[in-house]
Amino acid sequence: MDPCLIRNHTNRTNRLAEKLLAGLFATVLMFSISASRAGEVEFPTTALTTSELKSLEQPRILPRAETYLQEPPVTVTAYRAARSKGGVHDFYSEGDYWWPNPDDPDGPYIRRDGLSNPDNFVAHRRAMVRLSSIVGTLTSAYLITGDDRFAYHAGEHLDAWFIDPATRMNPSLNYGQAIKGKVDGRSIGIIDTIHLVEVARGAQVLGKLGVLSEAHLSGVKAWFSDYLDWLTTHPFGKREQIHPNNHGVCWSMQAAAFAQLAGRPDILEWIRNQFKTVYLQEMMAADGSFPAELNRTKPYGYSLFVLDAMAMVAQIASAPGDNLWTYELPDGRSMQTGMKFLVPYIEDKSSWPYARDVLYWDEWPVRHPSLLFAGINLGEPSYVTLWRSLEADPITPEVLRNLPIRYPLLWVGQD
Repeated sequence: MDPCLIRNHTNRTNRLAEKLLAGLFATVLMFSISASRAGEVEFPTTALTTSELKSLEQPRILPRAETYLQEPPVTVTAYRAARSKGGVHDFYSEGDYWWPNPDDPDGPYIRRDGLSNPDNFVAHRRAMVRLSSIVGTLTSAYLITGDDRFAYHAGEHLDAWFIDPATRMNPSLNYGQAIKGKVDGRSIGIIDTIHLVEVARGAQVLGKLGVLSEAHLSGVKAWFSDYLDWLTTHPFGKREQIHPNNHGVCWSMQAAAFAQLAGRPDILEWIRNQFKTVYLQEMMAADGSFPAELNRTKPYGYSLFVLDAMAMVAQIASAPGDNLWTYELPDGRSMQTGMKFLVPYIEDKSSWPYARDVLYWDEWPVRHPSLLFAGINLGEPSYVTLWRSLEADPITPEVLRNLPIRYPLLWVGQD
């Protein structure tokens, strides 16, 4: 195909995705403003109960949920990627930091770390972010109100993405983060499905409450079980599984959520061991930092991102008698060590002693799930207070992309 035609097709598809996501952001922004004007809910400083969290979330969630009732499902089949070697049901994305070579414009792309190419195909990624927002909001609204409309419409989106043969996504990621002129897909593309974590959790919660039919729930579970099989057997999945930075942690965050839904305790056991022997022992420094993230061109954002992923692994994979929140290495390194390193820089970003991020420095921090769940599980009410003070609904696409956990009611009081 003529490169110009490919570029034009990609641009049109990206514009459609941007229009779709712009509607999502407009909804988020409108209701964020409304929620902020609704008044603050005062919580006790010693605990955060489910009822208190519902009171906090209600003005944020319910108006948006009413709007989402009018939103139809939009899956990967709605957008065809001209450069993808996959089919219409295959998720496709392109490596963020890869650009045309000025010395060879038609040749293979070259890497520019930390700088995202705005001409990349992003439609599938943004459709998945949209799915996580809709399912997370509608499930939260059902938990607040008990109104079946919200659960039913969440089920329609789940059906379109994971069950309906005409629109479902294939349970694999063979074409994630491709690079023009180099590879059709890469193992690190698996990180693009982090926004399925709260989708899987939403399905689990609705299923447990009996508001999804058994057939419907079985179909969703089957999809995530198949995706888990791919994640644990395909060379891409096996490579990402042991990636020694945020990618490996995000693999475990995803696999833990999917294994919990699909009933795969063997995977959860492997993740608990990986958390102790690799994430704490090999990746975390003595001061609680993650050197692999500090060495990037966006060290602040990556440090926040990996700690959030660590927190979610602890939240999901912990088991009776094996609590990852309180586990300590012999030298004392633990989740609390990581929190004590980063929290002061969340409280006061100006004190950050490392390089500033090359992009999105001003957009961080936001409501990081590590603050909420560490506050609850480690008995640190100041973390919860800090979490409450931060932006719940960022509208910058790159920030939203790196904040896959945004709906705390799916996690608090649901086990």
